Amino acid sequence: MQYRQIEEAVFLARPNRFVAEVERPDGSRLRAHVKNTGRCAELLVPGARVYLEGADNPRRATPCDLVAVEKRVPGGVRLINMDSAAPNLAAGEWLASGGLGPLEALRAEQRAGDSRLDFAARQQGRPVYIEVKGCTLEQDGLALFPDAPTLRGLKHLRTLTALAGQGARCCVLVVIQMQGVRAFAPNWATQPEFGRALQQAAAAGVEIHAMDCAVTPASLTLRAPVPVLLDLPG
Repeated sequence: MQYRQIEEAVFLARPNRFVAEVERPDGSRLRAHVKNTGRCAELLVPGARVYLEGADNPRRATPCDLVAVEKRVPGGVRLINMDSAAPNLAAGEWLASGGLGPLEALRAEQRAGDSRLDFAARQQGRPVYIEVKGCTLEQDGLALFPDAPTLRGLKHLRTLTALAGQGARCCVLVVIQMQGVRAFAPNWATQPEFGRALQQAAAAGVEIHAMDCAVTPASLTLRAPVPVLLDLPG
């Protein structure tokens, strides 16, 4: 997926979860819409370089969206896309190109049971359901989800578990919005219930896929699978 009208700035503050105060290279300051309502406390730190996409509507209260940030890591920086809409767009491109094999009638935002799942399709006559989870939290090279408790995420896992029991092919696709992580794991410290639900889903036949991404200030593309670690850390 591609952005347009990208410019860089420096992050100053986040007065609320929707707004960031940033400074352009010319010294001017403005407010940008934060396209991620998660905590992102480890990403949006004063002085971090961020990337903004200009908004099409000139009358909008915030003239741009904050879509990516550079995070300092040992040996340098890691560019992280933090646009919560981007994983589904990039996943849709990956699925359409055969990422999970040939799919028929691929469509987004489909109701299944009491949930609305991100994608549904058919494969050799078998129903396929895919739920996408964008991941921006990284600790010591390990990508973790969620960064805050998610009741909606639990509901989706339980729906997929039930559908897998009915014979559907069901997948959780974790889109890690960065490159260079060593593995993906549930964030046991933040929401152990999510970790247990992910284990139960996998045991019921739900496929758990984690993909890292090639990230530029203007793009996000699913790149390669990374190992999935579902065991509770000892």
